[in-house]
Amino acid sequence: MEKVIIIGAGTAGLSSAIRLQTLGFQVEIYEKNDRVGGRMFQLKDKGFTFDYGPTITMLPEEYKDVFRASGADPDDYLEMTALDPLYKLYFRDGTSFQVSSNLNKLMKELENFGEEEAYGYLSYLSDVYGRYIIAKKHFLDVSYRRKRDFFNLKTPYHGYRLKTLNNAYDSISKFVKNEKLRQALSFQTLYVGVSPFQGPSIYTIIPMIELLYGIHYIKGGMYQMAAAMEKRFLELGGKIHLNQSVDEIMIKDQIAHGVRIKDDIKEADIILTNADFPWAVENLIKERKNRGKYKDKKLKRMTYSSSVFIMYMGLDKKYPTDIHSLRFAADFKRNINDLFESVIPEDPSFYLYSPSQIDESVAPKGKEILYVLVPVPNTQDKHVNWDETQVTHYQSKILSMIEQIPTFHDIREHIEVMHVSTPNTWEEKFNLNHGGTFGLRPTLSQSLYFRPQATLKPLKNVYFTGSSTHPGPGVPIVLKSAKLAVNEILKDHPHE
Repeated sequence: MEKVIIIGAGTAGLSSAIRLQTLGFQVEIYEKNDRVGGRMFQLKDKGFTFDYGPTITMLPEEYKDVFRASGADPDDYLEMTALDPLYKLYFRDGTSFQVSSNLNKLMKELENFGEEEAYGYLSYLSDVYGRYIIAKKHFLDVSYRRKRDFFNLKTPYHGYRLKTLNNAYDSISKFVKNEKLRQALSFQTLYVGVSPFQGPSIYTIIPMIELLYGIHYIKGGMYQMAAAMEKRFLELGGKIHLNQSVDEIMIKDQIAHGVRIKDDIKEADIILTNADFPWAVENLIKERKNRGKYKDKKLKRMTYSSSVFIMYMGLDKKYPTDIHSLRFAADFKRNINDLFESVIPEDPSFYLYSPSQIDESVAPKGKEILYVLVPVPNTQDKHVNWDETQVTHYQSKILSMIEQIPTFHDIREHIEVMHVSTPNTWEEKFNLNHGGTFGLRPTLSQSLYFRPQATLKPLKNVYFTGSSTHPGPGVPIVLKSAKLAVNEILKDHPHE
């Protein structure tokens, strides 16, 4: 039985581990933190349970597929509820737009913008759904181990059908003219840390996925997905070692044979790293000759996603609000540009998440959770310093903005628990270079073949998975990266 060591118990690491253990490999995971999950982390304090990173569950079948692949019924591990409305968008002029996956409800909202705008919105859905089918079949579900896997006669044809050369905002603008609807269909590129004014138009699939497949809630919070994967992996006989930070992938003659943890060598036939790709190459592969095309110069040229500033608040009273909502900046484009020009937004858009509206298990009785996420720049250009003074200032600033919402006018008086994460937190806790919360920025030059793959020439028996590898960031897409990595392992190490 071949032994696999997985570095990191994040979403892709756990998913890969379940698949490999099911296929007959002997799998062990080494995780630097005190619990599994990676960015799908959890924070508990005084009876409040916070999801640390991702909070929006899209494409639920991708979540369930992990368990089905191991012969289990996903309903035995996860309790999912479809949300309606999906979320509510608030604009600075006092108007709002409630987004529903129920077509009747959605049409009533859309027709408030005019029948032509409603028609354009529906035309967008039809167009982008067709592109999504092409993307899945020809790009998202395939690996690019060899140049000819990408550079062939079929790629330009399918790329043309995807219409990827314009940006997401311009692509949406061809269908709807109302600025509020354009914002409603373009802000989702921030889910993967790229600007809608710069990111490839293929990311317009995200709002389509929300509308056609729904947004779901996992009872107990998103972390229950990580906990469920941990449970299934252990049931299958896998092993997890927590508080174990891997220092090096042991390589001889360009063949990996284990990992080093301090002075202890753990032997293995296969190494799969779920540590973020740029960090892993730079820190775990010590000899530059073993890094393939990812030498220091190339790593420094790579660009990273935006980051986030998050406030996790436990409130000692109930506040009726939406489960998911977004409040737009007065100048949407300026706000987005700030994120990619190393400017901390003075007038930011921000996202509010309150799972305690429907889940009593995440907060004490009569109390509330409010998770506030503000997109901010990463620290790659070193112009942003998240020291204690800056954190305190920005926290107060965001609280002042929240107080302007009538529902939360007295929020400062009812904060029982407060925690904050900044770009520094994401870099230190999860080994994300420059605090880029979503890893490498998914620009055209860092997508598909041009994004790190599951394999790295000239190394053998070393594989990569996670948000900085193909096909990219976002939980459902990261789950796809796990499948791709497992498929590549099977090509080199066939198992019946």
